[in-house]
Amino acid sequence: MGDSSGIIEPWARAFAEARAAAARGEAPIGACVVKDGEIVASAGNRTIEDHDPTAHAEVLAIREAARKSRDERLTGCDLYVTLEPCAMCAGAISFARIRRLYFAAEDEKGGAVDNGPRFFSQKTCHHRPEIYGGIRASEAADLLRDFFKARR
Repeated sequence: MGDSSGIIEPWARAFAEARAAAARGEAPIGACVVKDGEIVASAGNRTIEDHDPTAHAEVLAIREAARKSRDERLTGCDLYVTLEPCAMCAGAISFARIRRLYFAAEDEKGGAVDNGPRFFSQKTCHHRPEIYGGIRASEAADLLRDFFKARR
């Protein structure tokens, strides 16, 4: 995946995946996995489309990156996601050994990184990525707010 130079700005891809998810009637959340500056996998939420409660953008992107690399450990990979990951996704990030997690908007209700159970702070967590939150947060929050406002 990628443009002719092999590098696509990861946030642009994550937000494109989020908008595509919204167009399908899914919660507008997008994610992409990057290794050595190149996007290796990306996805948007597909829980409704796939009839799968685990089909969150992060999990789908991690699955695809692992399949492509033929390795369940994504050491050296970074994950960009438009919303703070939930506990399930945080667990997947930890087990995949993601190096760095970048997320946009905080999720006060369902987030598990800076909110809720703070998964990576638990002593039972096997791997903690470097965490950078709040990047393009207002853009992600607006996307989510507009999506859910239109559905009410």
